[in-house]
Amino acid sequence: MQRGHAVANGTFVAAANRVGREGTVEFWGRSFVAGPFGESIAEAGESEPEVLVADCDLSRVEEVRRHWPFLRDRRIDAYQGVTRSYLDD
Repeated sequence: MQRGHAVANGTFVAAANRVGREGTVEFWGRSFVAGPFGESIAEAGESEPEVLVADCDLSRVEEVRRHWPFLRDRRIDAYQGVTRSYLDD
């Protein structure tokens, strides 16, 4: 899902997840950083806490958005109601 968000927005996405058990809940880890094309840039393990560091070349964001313009055709006028608490009829 998060890799899809990276593609749809043409940007890097970092997804963090805990590892280990808390009560009856088991966390699987596998935190990761995805690039603008959804590719895996870095990935953490599933058994031990760790610090994940990834090199993110921010110039790729402009390149990806220029050649793969998902956001170009959005209809921002359709979102006006999102900012209001109540919609008038």
